[in-house]
Amino acid sequence: MRVLLCSCAVALAVAGCTKSQPNASDATLAAVAYREPGPATLTLYTMVNNRTGAGGHTSLLINASERVMFDPAGSFYAPSVPEKDDVLYGITPAVEKGYRGAHARSTFHVVRQEIEVTPEQAEIAYQLAKQAGPVPGAFCASATAGLLQQVPGFESLKSTMYPTKLQAQFETLAGVSTDKYYEDDSPDLDAALAAQAQGLTLE
Repeated sequence: MRVLLCSCAVALAVAGCTKSQPNASDATLAAVAYREPGPATLTLYTMVNNRTGAGGHTSLLINASERVMFDPAGSFYAPSVPEKDDVLYGITPAVEKGYRGAHARSTFHVVRQEIEVTPEQAEIAYQLAKQAGPVPGAFCASATAGLLQQVPGFESLKSTMYPTKLQAQFETLAGVSTDKYYEDDSPDLDAALAAQAQGLTLE
């Protein structure tokens, strides 16, 4: 199980991380393909430590020709959510809710920043996400920033290793809407992942 803090908090990168599941087959990915109705969007997720304000993880939700989560060196796992090279597939509203709930707990909250983009911009981000992984531990913010810099209109974003610094840059973009999500459950990430995975399996 890849651990959220060692995945992306630079200070803890020496702890090491392992991949939680093997790459899914193309047939499996095709079977769960989903696109959210409405406009194309990019949504930056930042997991923030409630005590220190430091960033713990960065990921990017992409609503293009299908809706996927670029989760570089991430921790999320559910049997019903296939993954290939750090991209999670089949991101329905229920799966997004499970992803958010798994990362929000007494020690971390989730900042979500959404921006509407053109279908062309979203598709570029989607294709780049599929080519970017797997990403080494501690490079979640760097990999996400590097992806965004290649999307027309996002070239102004600067490279960074720190999730909250990328969050602050993203906030300056025109049209961004931001919300924060808190839960007060167990600080144990593995327990949260297991609970969310069970809930998704039952749906």
